[in-house]
Amino acid sequence: MTPDDPAQHWSAWPAPAKLNLFLHLVGRRDDGYHLLQTVFQLLDWGDTVHLRVRADPAIKRIGDIPGVAERDDLVVRAAGLLQQQAGSRDGVDIRVDKRIPIGGGLGGGSSDAATVLVALNRLWRCGLATAQLADLGARLGADVPVFVHGHSAFAEGVGDVLTPIGLPERDYLIVDPGVGVSTAALFQAPELTRDSAPMTIAGLISGVQTRNAFESVARARFPAVAAALDWLANHGDARLSGSGAAVFVPLDGDAAQVIAGCPPGMRAWVARGVNDSPLLTALMDYDRKAA
Repeated sequence: MTPDDPAQHWSAWPAPAKLNLFLHLVGRRDDGYHLLQTVFQLLDWGDTVHLRVRADPAIKRIGDIPGVAERDDLVVRAAGLLQQQAGSRDGVDIRVDKRIPIGGGLGGGSSDAATVLVALNRLWRCGLATAQLADLGARLGADVPVFVHGHSAFAEGVGDVLTPIGLPERDYLIVDPGVGVSTAALFQAPELTRDSAPMTIAGLISGVQTRNAFESVARARFPAVAAALDWLANHGDARLSGSGAAVFVPLDGDAAQVIAGCPPGMRAWVARGVNDSPLLTALMDYDRKAA
């Protein structure tokens, strides 16, 4: 990244994926939104967002993302929202190197949007505080604020009430079953359990049993998800992330050997769980060079 004269340069910013170590639905608000509890585990792996400041106010996405129109892309919407909020006269070209599978429950679109908000806040010299950026992010999606804050967290509300939490930094084996899952469709599933008993961080630490409320629904509706969970169960406590489709397990042992046994049609890789987002490191590097 080159902080001086950013209009002449592309800068690259990490957009990490996340895992939901568990996900309980504990009720529903009057407006229909579900109340949940979850732990967001940030990863050291994800997408890369490339930004180039423009001298005009245009916001342009460079390159196509299958199934996502430019006007609907969260990165474009995030840039537009920040531009409006801050009154910026600058624009930006945005290019995303996608690694996080779409519809995988790994937070790809939300993380990309958060990275745009956080990085453009620097590049456009908007001066918004992190809390203000998180509030903007919440307008785009419930998962955006955790990526803006950049810390693994215990989440409540609709996923926007965050308490930073220290988690063991360990490797996870993640499997993409090769299908996409619509979160909205699963939220509407009549068989979804929506009345789990609320838990506390202390209860979580003490070992209270947790699960993912979407797992049984995703298993029933997506055979590939069921097959991925069944295969991963041979290597530990396999879990669904978010509403799926990606599944994961804490990894102990030879990753290469396990990945070599991944069933056909699926993709497996290893990522490390971290407490602080790689985006925070990128921000510190940018600020140091700009000083």
